Amino acid sequence: MFKVEDFQNYGKEQFETAVNSATTVQNGLHAIATAYGDYTKKSFEDTKSFVEKLSGVKSLDKVLEVQTEYAKSAYETFVADSQKIAGLYSDLAKQAFKPLEGIAAKFTPPAAH
Repeated sequence: MFKVEDFQNYGKEQFETAVNSATTVQNGLHAIATAYGDYTKKSFEDTKSFVEKLSGVKSLDKVLEVQTEYAKSAYETFVADSQKIAGLYSDLAKQAFKPLEGIAAKFTPPAAH
């Protein structure tokens, strides 16, 4: 037999779980957006610096040197920030599904040994 209090407690638990999950998702998305913004800002500043260096170059050898330096730096920045952002997405997914693990555990029968 169900008691009204049990039903109310269950509803309260589910509501709290949903609120906590939404807060976690919001914080995770904010961290991801910040990481994208930081990468974009750094990329823009690096490109601006590259153009300034390139405009002062007088020889073809120096042009190639500056271009190679920029390409290497841009690639390293892209890879590092991509890995950072991928990690943020992974953390977000883990945190977003964590409350569901608790719910699933309540309804999953214990494993027989």
